Parts: sequence; structure tokens; C-alpha cells
Amino acid sequence: MEQALTLVPLIDGHNDWAWECRQSRDSSVEGLEGGLVTDTDIKRLRAGRVGAQFWSVYVSDDHHGADAVQGTLEQIDWVYRLAARYPDDFGIARSAADVETARAAGRIASLLGAEGGHSLNDSPAVLRMFARLGVRYLTLTHAHNTSWADSGTDAPEHGGLTARGVDYVRELNRLGMLVDLSHVSPATAHAALDASDSPVIFSHSSCRALSDHPRNVPDGVLRRLAANGGVLMLTFVPQFLSEDYSAWFEGERTGPAPVVTLTDVADHVEHARRVAGVDHIGLGGDFDGTDEFPAGLEGVDGYPALLGELARRDWPAADLAALAGANVLRVLRETDAAFAAAGHAASGASVPRLVR
Repeated sequence: MEQALTLVPLIDGHNDWAWECRQSRDSSVEGLEGGLVTDTDIKRLRAGRVGAQFWSVYVSDDHHGADAVQGTLEQIDWVYRLAARYPDDFGIARSAADVETARAAGRIASLLGAEGGHSLNDSPAVLRMFARLGVRYLTLTHAHNTSWADSGTDAPEHGGLTARGVDYVRELNRLGMLVDLSHVSPATAHAALDASDSPVIFSHSSCRALSDHPRNVPDGVLRRLAANGGVLMLTFVPQFLSEDYSAWFEGERTGPAPVVTLTDVADHVEHARRVAGVDHIGLGGDFDGTDEFPAGLEGVDGYPALLGELARRDWPAADLAALAGANVLRVLRETDAAFAAAGHAASGASVPRLVR
């Protein structure tokens, strides 16, 4: 494990600390050093060896229209304020090079990911402005369908992506923003893979073959990641890891919850490696995005324990490094040039197909 983390920074694909602080701390960035009841604080990030974090700039999809856009901007602002308040601990990152620079300076690279197409208010202009603010991925849906994409946890409405949804995927590619397929239906995932000419990610999902939850990824989709170059970032949410826990969670919750541990996470990671390949896996814990986490992974300080479990299963250092951060760093590098070009272009340059 130690050898792997000398090769690459540990990069996590999804953390909802911004939302948790919005809900419970009025979006304050004060007093975040340690000892918090949240899953995340600076002391535990350091103990967990986190080198880079995609902070989710999420607002729930019961926010609509301009309210969703404003809420997302406020979440982006929270991450910028976090980095400004703790400059020795965090550095805003837009690229793979920024991640490496932050690591060299001993800071946690802070990347941005927008969770749910509702945050755009169906406006390509909003998408383009999010890119200029440094947002590196867009999750196409959250819990409910958008007007152009089906969620995995809503009744199918579009059969995957509409024509406008395909155009959004192409615009994301043009901007160098990653298409995030967590939360979407399998039909949406297949349609996005058909349309995308850049690697996609799943920022926080697990394997449906091991637990038949609609938030998990079927093997048929996983097998397509190799040709696409994308990455499944395995999550730690208990209801996605265990069908028994999911049934308890969705039911009346009588009696104790079924036990879920970091070994269940390791099982999902190993399945993804078998099906998608070692070059197409990563980690996306979803800390502060749900109430409970597996025993041994109760907070962001738990990553070394998971890597240690995989090392005990005879994972070589190269595979651990691929999982920990090398794969998603490659995806960033492959899309950095487009992202930089979009961010520095004049507003009237390179008029996209999806204009309004």
C-alpha cells in the first residue's frame, strides 16, 4: 500500500462535505480542522492519505430552475472559500498538472463535480460557465429524470438520452468536462457511451452483479469502459454494497442493520477489476452523502484500511496505484487540453452545436 501511494496521489471521486456544511453549518468553512460529527474533516483527510478530492457541488433535485443554478454556484463558492480559508491544506485544481502541483506542495487538490443535470436549468450557457469556474464533471441526472436523460431511480421516460441529451454529452466532450454516469439508468449509460468520444466516469457507484441496486453498474456497461477509456469509481454506500442492507434500509428498519464491512467494498472493487479491467477502476466514497458507512470505512480516514485489505488479497502495488488515483489522473490528462481551451476561449469562440 505504501509503495502505491508513493506512486500516485489517492484521488476520491465524490464527497458531499459541501452539502453537509450547507445543511448543518450554514455553509460555514470555519472550524473544519477536526473533531467533527461529519464523515470529513481536515485531520481525517490527512490520516486517510487523500491527495485529491472531487468535491460535489450538489444541490438536491427538488431545487428547480434558477434556484438550482444559484444553489450550485453557492456550492462552488463553498469549495473556493474552503481553499482560501485553509491554504496550507487545500488547493483548487482544474487539471492533472494542478493535482500534481498541489501534491508537491503538500496540499489536497480540490476538484469540482456538479451532481445532476437539473443544476443547469437546461441551459448550455450555464454548463459552459460552470466549466469556466473549474467544474470538471457533470453527473447527468440525480435521483429523478431530467427533461433529456433518465435516472436509474425514476420511472423511464426517454429510453435513455433524448437527442438533446446526446448533444449535452457532445458539449461536455467539447468542453473537456467529464460525463459522469453515476445515478443514470443503464439505457442512459449505454447511450452516453455511444455518443461520447472522451472517457466517462462513474464518480460513485458499485457493481450490480454483486448487489442488484439501481444505483449500481451492470456488467454489460462495465465491459464497455475498456473501449471508452473510462473509470468506475467504487463507492462505500452500504445500501449499494449489500442487498440485505438495502432491503433493511428501504424497509421499516426493524431490528439491527445487516453488517456491511470494508471487505464488501473490496469484493466490489475486485469484481470491477475482473470485468472492466484494472485500468478502469477508482474510488468514490460518497462520504457525507449518506448516513452510515461500512465498518472500517466510517470516515475519510479509512482509505488505507481498504488498500491494506486489497494488499492482503495479493494486489500488486501497480494495481493499487491504478485504483488509488492513476486511472482517473489519466482520464484528466486526456481531457485537460479541451478543458483548458474551453476555459480560456472568448465567449463567442468555437460556437457549439447546442447553442441555447
